[in-house]
Amino acid sequence: MSEVILYTDGACKGNPGLGGWGAYLQSGNHSKELFGGEVNTTNNRMELTAVIQGLAALKRPCIVHIYTDSQYVKKGMQEWIHNWKARGWKTASKQPVKNAELWQLLDVEVHKHQVHWHWVKGHAGHPGNEKADELANRGVDLVK
Repeated sequence: MSEVILYTDGACKGNPGLGGWGAYLQSGNHSKELFGGEVNTTNNRMELTAVIQGLAALKRPCIVHIYTDSQYVKKGMQEWIHNWKARGWKTASKQPVKNAELWQLLDVEVHKHQVHWHWVKGHAGHPGNEKADELANRGVDLVK
């Protein structure tokens, strides 16, 4: 299986507001830049969309190291999603899970690959995270 490094980030000007997502993929000597935006969205939706789009770009099952600066995404996939699914996409307080449709899409994409989650501090000079942030801001510019 090919090994891929996926850096993801979301950006929002206003929350909700204009948003963008960015995904930067690296495998061997190859890299790919993906980005997009939405007019009325939230930062969390853009963080999720970045990972979904990055994984969806892979054409075959891979070992994927996902680097995100979003604890929301990382904890959601590693800690919270199991209980949400068991409760029919409800929180512990029986409220609907926010962004459930995106969590469900991400769950499908993740199960196509061997995924390893990594958290990096945002805006701390990590080159891959900075690139993903730049791409997310390009996504915002698309919808201005």
